[in-house]
Amino acid sequence: LDSAMRQSRGRDIIDIGKDDFPLPVLGPIFDDMRRELLHGRGFFLIRGIPVRDYTMEESARVYWGLGAHFGTPRSQNGKGHLLGHVCDLGSRYDAMKKPATSRIYQTRIRQRFHTDSTDFVSLLCLQKSKSGGGSSICSSVAVHDEMYRRDPDLLAELYRPFWRDRRGEVPPGRRDYYPMAAFHYHAGLLSAIYARDYMESCSRFPELPALTDRQVAALDLFDSLVESKEFRLDMAFEPGDVQMLHNHQILHAREDFEDWPEVERKRHLLRLWLCPPDGRPLPDSFEERYLKLDIGDRGGIIGGDSRLNVPLDPV
Repeated sequence: LDSAMRQSRGRDIIDIGKDDFPLPVLGPIFDDMRRELLHGRGFFLIRGIPVRDYTMEESARVYWGLGAHFGTPRSQNGKGHLLGHVCDLGSRYDAMKKPATSRIYQTRIRQRFHTDSTDFVSLLCLQKSKSGGGSSICSSVAVHDEMYRRDPDLLAELYRPFWRDRRGEVPPGRRDYYPMAAFHYHAGLLSAIYARDYMESCSRFPELPALTDRQVAALDLFDSLVESKEFRLDMAFEPGDVQMLHNHQILHAREDFEDWPEVERKRHLLRLWLCPPDGRPLPDSFEERYLKLDIGDRGGIIGGDSRLNVPLDPV
């Protein structure tokens, strides 16, 4: 990784692709890991990237180059950020505020289990918090099957569309909200797309119907399972750790945290949303959120004036 990073210095980070970041030893290992993400357990955690020896630009370059072996980067917000910074910016998150002014990853508060709008989501830990901030993941497939055993009628509710809030990041020609079920069975594969905060905040739109009692009961059962020790896997990040998840089968969450008072010690993670060249087929309903369904070229968030960029500072 270090050698490839130094070889890539003649290119801007945004222009680095897989071929520009040669990994003759790690490359085949990463290919196997990508297939495991797509067809196996759906997640991995690797350790040992020497981020404390790197500048921010070097860490970003290494992480971007590593990510290029798993897929192409997608925009993570309406600002067109292809490289995300997950840290507390002192923002106050208000799910009901209109228009939205912040995303929950820019705060210290707990993130409930959810999926992101891309095939793969990845994090690189640069600095950990003083306390808290642990990551939790859960198999949406396992929870689906447990819901079927416990209450198949409630499970059926999650196959029906819920209104979802775009939280102000609205692609051209689209509305502030859209319909989307939580579970989709397509081409022999079960895919989940879930974010309860974005379902509940649709109540700020008076023209939309309120969640029914049955919908709330289905969400409550789902959440009780993903939060349970039976289905949840917890992990604590150390500097140099990289986590990568397959959103269609793995949900993720983060506990709240206490940060260090010194700016240079504050919790800081880099994030990539990646679209692999060999991902699974997705149903037509995903087009409303992913904007395209083409394998290898889909997903991400695009606003009305998005310009793709790679920021090296949290903004």
